[in-house]
Amino acid sequence: MTDRPNVILVYADDLGRGMLSCYGQKHFFTPNLDRLAREAMQFSRAYGCHMCAPARASLLAGRHDCHAGGWSFTKGGIYIDYAKGKLSLDQVSEMIQNTGIAARGTGPLLPEIFRAAGYHTGQIGKLEWGFAVTAQELREHGWDYHYGYYDHLMCHGYYPPFLFENGTRVDIAGNTDPACGKGYPYSHPRYRAYKNDKTDKRQYSQDLFDQKILEYIEKHQNEPFFLYHPTQLPHLALSIPAIHEQVRDNPELNESEKEYASMVLRLDQTVGKIMDQLERLGLSDRTILMFTSDNGHCFYYGEERNGVGMHRTVRGEPVDHLHVRYTSESCGDIFDGNNGMTGCKLSSFEGGTRVPLLIQWPGRIRPCVTDRMVANYDILATMAELTGVRVQPGQKDSVSYLPLLLGREEDFREHDYIVFAGEHGPAIVTKDGWKLRTYLHPDFGYGVFGASWEQLRDKVTFELYRVCEDSREEENRIGRDPEQAGRLFRILLRECSGNLIYGTTQPHFAFYGSGCFTASQEG
Repeated sequence: MTDRPNVILVYADDLGRGMLSCYGQKHFFTPNLDRLAREAMQFSRAYGCHMCAPARASLLAGRHDCHAGGWSFTKGGIYIDYAKGKLSLDQVSEMIQNTGIAARGTGPLLPEIFRAAGYHTGQIGKLEWGFAVTAQELREHGWDYHYGYYDHLMCHGYYPPFLFENGTRVDIAGNTDPACGKGYPYSHPRYRAYKNDKTDKRQYSQDLFDQKILEYIEKHQNEPFFLYHPTQLPHLALSIPAIHEQVRDNPELNESEKEYASMVLRLDQTVGKIMDQLERLGLSDRTILMFTSDNGHCFYYGEERNGVGMHRTVRGEPVDHLHVRYTSESCGDIFDGNNGMTGCKLSSFEGGTRVPLLIQWPGRIRPCVTDRMVANYDILATMAELTGVRVQPGQKDSVSYLPLLLGREEDFREHDYIVFAGEHGPAIVTKDGWKLRTYLHPDFGYGVFGASWEQLRDKVTFELYRVCEDSREEENRIGRDPEQAGRLFRILLRECSGNLIYGTTQPHFAFYGSGCFTASQEG
């Protein structure tokens, strides 16, 4: 077993890698993440998932998100009903605990790996599983300490009226909106007035998280710890206490773009605070600091510039991720958040699933850029090897890249392929750059008992790309290389438990059985 370093994992929300200057952002620079990148191994072929909840489950369970079973996701918003007094906390817990959200048959979760190795485990920020979670589940998942949101829908705002600390409600003075200050869409007439009204929005969630993170590191500095920080930033609602000085006077950016850039820079500030705290306490050399994101870019700030947001092109064409694709040029993204690739969150294009990944361990990990292919679900196996915890063969899809991190590249068993789900169907990509993408047309239907391949075969479009040479996925080679496409399809179908619909989001939702729950769900 390698000596036991502390591990801190900062997990951004919907952060396209193109938003970071170490990956090419030109309109502002992220100084702390750039500093981290200079001292870290930086990955150019790291994959997350297509959206929030599957990505978190995949990360913690060390499994890809296309299996049948294994986990399910409850809807978000139930804690908003609790905040409004419609449900008691006991009722909320009862409803969530009985929907099957917990992992089933997936083996130990990431915090359990660390706990088995004698680490203290802490989770601070956005809920770590599904769209709603309970304190009991967090304990069962292996967390010794947890502070933050228990509901994904509440995470759409940044001014929570309450958070939870080890299951105990903590009211946040000055925040009174059950929806956490989410506000209105840009086109709504009350958008700007509500955004500027701070009456019920006094304490910004990331400020609260920063305080708890620094306290946690100091409290546990004399024992090995694993700290997981799934932040909200820069997810959904454009919300920041003040525009960052870097972009405040930039004439090329409108107000929405300045706000979004400021949210990215606010996350950069958190990373800087963590690095400074480690240095102050003399922990830098014995701490692994990891930074990544759950999925690819999401164009939340587009409506002010193009009038239509991310679901239509600047010419007004509906983006269907097949005939009309999302690109920075077609939709008017001045930041090029998906780093020149095609696709965004929810899609199985590279821009929807490739994520930033930076891993620093001073004196042990040589700073460099690598093009070796990894997935976020590989973090589990990597940490298991690091801590000497054995995981039963066959339980995980996770592959350890610890040898790569420690300079033993010849010992690294890279994936032959990885798979990931998409809103319209799954995809498979190989280590040598072949990618098969499926697109299940919207009218395919699940049927009473699901849908077999025979029922789906006329409803699926296949695309084949060489993504190492064509990261924009512009040259569809399906007609030129049918044998390659057939080989990849057979692997993909097997990984989807024999049914492509498991490579979409919908089959994994577990719906509450109570008629009192009415809150809407957004991914």
